[in-house]
Amino acid sequence: MLRWIIIFLFFSLFGTYAFQAIKTLTQQRSILILYWVIVVLVMGNFTYQSISYSRDDTFNPGMSLALGLFLSLFIFQTLVVLFLFFEDVVRIPQAIYRFFTQGESGRNYFPDRRKFISQIALGIAAVPLASLLFGMYKGKYNYKVLKYTLEFDNLPKAFDGFTLTQISDIHSGSFDNREKVSYGIDLINEQQSDVILFTGDMVNNKASEVYPWMDLLTSLKATHGKYSVLGNHDYGDYVQWETEEDKKKNFSDLINAQEKMGFKMLLNDSEYLEKDGERIALIGVENWGKGGFKKSGDLNLAVSEVKETDFKILMSHDPSHWEAEVIEHPFPFEITLSGHTHGMQFGIEIPGWFKWSPVKWRYKQWAGVYNQAKQYLNVNRGFGFLAYPGRVGIWPEITVITLKCSDKVV
Repeated sequence: MLRWIIIFLFFSLFGTYAFQAIKTLTQQRSILILYWVIVVLVMGNFTYQSISYSRDDTFNPGMSLALGLFLSLFIFQTLVVLFLFFEDVVRIPQAIYRFFTQGESGRNYFPDRRKFISQIALGIAAVPLASLLFGMYKGKYNYKVLKYTLEFDNLPKAFDGFTLTQISDIHSGSFDNREKVSYGIDLINEQQSDVILFTGDMVNNKASEVYPWMDLLTSLKATHGKYSVLGNHDYGDYVQWETEEDKKKNFSDLINAQEKMGFKMLLNDSEYLEKDGERIALIGVENWGKGGFKKSGDLNLAVSEVKETDFKILMSHDPSHWEAEVIEHPFPFEITLSGHTHGMQFGIEIPGWFKWSPVKWRYKQWAGVYNQAKQYLNVNRGFGFLAYPGRVGIWPEITVITLKCSDKVV
């Protein structure tokens, strides 16, 4: 309780400082009261949801919405405060000097400049505020189908034109609109790909999160089936369990749920996809992530039944695995499919020209197709969302990759 009181007092003081910009521009009572009503409601709801979350470890849509509104307000206030602070650094010493040299006549020092700074601060701060609110209202379900054609010298001819759809990071526990999610599922099926590959993070923490959405995910269809691997959130590592047996049961329940939905789980294992007497190897590893992330992936075990000369598609949730182990592995992996980063759900993208997100400072490969040593990596931006319940500039993604035989093939 003491912790929450301290947090509440801190943000109350923070909000009071930001309030000065509004008060400088208007003395209209209704606007001033509205500001504090919004602050109290956002802070109160966030506190309530956080306390509820600490009790049951369920990151539900209510908690996600509370966090999103809190972040939006906090970023807005932070930008305003930064402008006012730097203006005060200059203004206050000068105001003190004028007060002692000019008396009362020097009290209102540069009032016009203060008003001008407040206008700039509120105008600039309004841009990310509006963007974050839009991302919560519409961006999180603004599904985009991204299509790539990749050519290979060693692709079996029977697979020339073979298509695969990759989805990743569903995070079903965050969904709050069945109609929109159903639209996304229909969009996947409309691609009519030969195989559907899911690269991990079916839930936020608990298997029960996927149960309300199982009928929609079961409806996903592909000629050569659908396959799945695990992401870091699928292990239940980020919540407290009463017993280790409860955690193991949750993990088992999630595996069973995916199998009931028609996904074949590849847990450090492989499967051959066959067509017209030829085949390619599909390989899936458990989560392997750099830093503090779980490293259950065993690439050597996963390829133990695969030949070095086989054309290989690897499913590995975390893209950091690619440079850490995949590229330098004795076996070449023609395609690696990953997710995990979400593109941070925030950034700027101009297709074919420019893309940027703060996540690039954490992951070298964070969105789209990369090529090194004749091995491709695709990092899917994710189908769902986590924590912040929205997306700004980095939209939810459905990837469609078409395999083609290179012209060099004899």
